[in-house]
Amino acid sequence: MRGRHVDLAFSPYKRGSSRDFINAYDKEETSVHGTGKDISNPSWRHSLPHVLVATISSFLFGYHLGVVNETLESISLDLGFNGNTMAEGLVVSTCLGGAFIGSILSGWIADGVGRRRAFQLSALPMIIGASMSATAKDLWRMLLGRLFVGTGMGLGPPVASLYVAEVSPAYVRGTYGSLTQIATCLGLMGALFVGLPAKDTVGWWRICFAVSAAPAAMLALFMEFSAESPLWLLKRGRGAEAEVEFEKLLGGSHVKSAMAELAKSDRGDEMENVRLSELLYGRHSKVIFIGSTLFALQQLSGINAVFYFSSAVFKSAGVPSDFANICVGVCNLFGSIVAMLLMDKLGRKMLLLGSFAGMAISMGLQSISASSFVSSSVELYFSVGGMLLFVLTFSLGAGPVPSLLLSEIFPNRIRAKAMAVCMAVHWVINFFVGLLFLRLLEQIGPLVLYSIFASFCLLAVIFVKRNVLETKGKSLQEIEIALLPPE
Repeated sequence: MRGRHVDLAFSPYKRGSSRDFINAYDKEETSVHGTGKDISNPSWRHSLPHVLVATISSFLFGYHLGVVNETLESISLDLGFNGNTMAEGLVVSTCLGGAFIGSILSGWIADGVGRRRAFQLSALPMIIGASMSATAKDLWRMLLGRLFVGTGMGLGPPVASLYVAEVSPAYVRGTYGSLTQIATCLGLMGALFVGLPAKDTVGWWRICFAVSAAPAAMLALFMEFSAESPLWLLKRGRGAEAEVEFEKLLGGSHVKSAMAELAKSDRGDEMENVRLSELLYGRHSKVIFIGSTLFALQQLSGINAVFYFSSAVFKSAGVPSDFANICVGVCNLFGSIVAMLLMDKLGRKMLLLGSFAGMAISMGLQSISASSFVSSSVELYFSVGGMLLFVLTFSLGAGPVPSLLLSEIFPNRIRAKAMAVCMAVHWVINFFVGLLFLRLLEQIGPLVLYSIFASFCLLAVIFVKRNVLETKGKSLQEIEIALLPPE
C-alpha cells in the first residue's frame, strides 16, 4: 500500500501472524497519538457500497419468507393439496428446515472460506431451489425446492450480520445493521406485490418463485467485487491483505488506527479451532445463552406467524387480504426506517425493551378481539389494528436488533460459529411456529394462542432488562474487552 512502511515480514508476499502484524501497528499508532494528532471518524461512504451488496441476502431472506403468503392457495390448488393444512404448513416449514441446516453450517463456512465466498455459496442453492419450485409438478418437488432455498436462506443472514458488523465504522454500525432489516422488509413487500396477480392468473405463482433467482445471481456476482472482512483475514494470519481491505472500507488515513484497535483485544488465540463444546459449555456459554434466548423469544413472540399467514387471518376478519398485506409491509418498512435512525442514538437495549413491550400490548389487543367481550364491529378494529401495531413495534427493535447485537457481543474468534448456533435455535423455533400455527389456531383458538404470544413478549422484556448490555458507539474490540470471560 502506498506510503505505508512496515516490517518486510508483513509484505503482501509473505504471511506473518496476525498478532505480530497488529502489534507493529499498535506501536506505530502509539507514536501517532503521542504527537497529539486527532483522527476523526472514517467516512461512511467507503463501506456503504459493500454493506448494500450484503443486504441483497437479506432481501432474498424476506422475499422467500413472504412468497408463499399470497401464492399458497394457488399452489395448493395446482398441486392437489388444497384444504390440507399440514401440507400447506410443510410448504412453509420445509424452507425453514433447510434454513436450519444452512444456519448450522454458516459459521464453519464463513470461517473456512471467508465472508464473501460464503455469500456466493448461499446464492447457489437459492437459484437451484427457486428453479425447482417454479417448475414443480407435485408437492414433493415443491418441498425439495423449498428445502434448497431454505439452505441458502439459513446461510445468508448470519453471514450478513457478521459482515456488516465487521466492515462498518463503529459510529454507524447500528444504522448499517438496520439496513439488513430494511432489505428484509423490502423483500417481504416485493413478494406481496409480485404475488398480487396469483389469485386471478393461473400459474402466476411459478413466476413468483422464478424471479427470485435474479437477485441471488446479483449477490454472487457483486460479492466478487466487494471487500473481504479484515477481521477474518487477520484471523487467518493474512495481515497485509487485511490492511488493503481496511483502506477500501475506511480510507487510507484510518488504517493505522483500525489495526491498532485490533491489537487491544488480540490474545494470540485467533487461529485456534473453536469446538462446539466450548460454545455450549465453556467460558463463552453465557453469551451464547443470551444470544440463543434472544432469538428464541423473538420467534416465540409470533411474528413469523403474522408474516406467513396474515392473508388467512385478515380474510377471517373480513378484510381484503391484498390491502391488509400491503399495510403489513408498509408498517414493517416504516418501523425499520425509524429504527435505523434511532439505533445509534437511543441504543440497542432501549429499542429492544420498547419493542417487546409494544408487541405484548399489540398481542393483547388481538386477544381481546378474539374474546366474547367485544362486538363484531369493534373486533375488526382490534384484530387488524393489533396486528399492524404488532408488526410496527416488532420492526422498531425486536426485528433488527438481535442479529446486530449478537454480532457485536461475540468475540472475533468465536463470532461466526456462535452466530451459527444462535441462528440454528432461531430456525428450529421458526420451523415449529410455521408448521403448527394454523393447527393451533384451529384447536385452541385465537384467544389462547395470542395470549401465549403476548406472554412471551413480556418475558422478553424481563430478559432484556436483566441480561442485555448496551453496545452503542463502541468498537467491536472495546465490546470484546468489556465482555471478555476469564480464562
